[in-house]
Amino acid sequence: MSAITVRVPAKVNLQLAVGPLREDGYHDLVNVFHAVSLFDEVTAAEPADGDATAAPLTVRVEGDHTGGVPVSDDNLAVRAAMALAGRAGRTYRADLLIRKSIPVAGGMAGGSADAAAALVACNELWGLGLPVEDLMEIAADIGSDVPFALLGGTAVGTGRGERLAPLETAGVFHWVFALADGGLSTPRVYGECDRLREEAGEAAPRPVVSEALLDALRRGDAKALGQALANDLQPAALALRPSLADTLAAGREHGALGALVSGSGPTCAFLAESAEHAHELAGLITDVDGCRAVVTAHGPVPGATIAGAGAG
Repeated sequence: MSAITVRVPAKVNLQLAVGPLREDGYHDLVNVFHAVSLFDEVTAAEPADGDATAAPLTVRVEGDHTGGVPVSDDNLAVRAAMALAGRAGRTYRADLLIRKSIPVAGGMAGGSADAAAALVACNELWGLGLPVEDLMEIAADIGSDVPFALLGGTAVGTGRGERLAPLETAGVFHWVFALADGGLSTPRVYGECDRLREEAGEAAPRPVVSEALLDALRRGDAKALGQALANDLQPAALALRPSLADTLAAGREHGALGALVSGSGPTCAFLAESAEHAHELAGLITDVDGCRAVVTAHGPVPGATIAGAGAG
């Protein structure tokens, strides 16, 4: 039985500027994505049995973060494989195994990462040979964060985040991620952002990328990058999960160069001076209330990459 394994990274949003709500229900965004070294793996394998009546696509989930991950057609990896087969114009079969290390509903695009990995794995398993441009087009139809999981590195996303332009980045940045108990619904956080703005009588601004952030990335200046980190969804995430304010404060008190809620949360991200500082900072914030685990990572790293192919 042949199988293809693809490794795919989590992301942190260095800047998430949220503009007005559009007629299609999405918001205009400027979203600076940064891929970090927390990885899921998705293996696509030919089914072992010859039962023609079995579902063409199945999914299993293993690993540290499996709670709430669907094992049905609602799983983004399954949806990605179905979309790929649809593009090819025929029915293909595959058993998908997702090994999770990226937090679920944590604002780090774990589900989108799995979808990107499934596209790459099934494209290889089925011998379709579609170019990355075609995979990116399919990815954008599945979800706003899926194209970046294919691309990796550091990039700015516009539109609803799916139109990507790679960014020049010097050096390596070191991160600490505080994983919260439970998750936050992305639609709920966006809805709360809209509600808070309406309550304050604020019109949604036109989203613009931060020149200070771009300059810090080009120079590899961690201190300047820490000062430029920004997330328009953070007030909404804090309103829905007030305990995150204590986590952010703890990171700042212990010397983080920058601290913010990643994406729609509830994961909190802290920028460190070095790998050594990241490990030290992780130890200092481990016992903060509401924080179930702390992990370190670095970035940028590549997007979805074939990690192994085999027969068994």
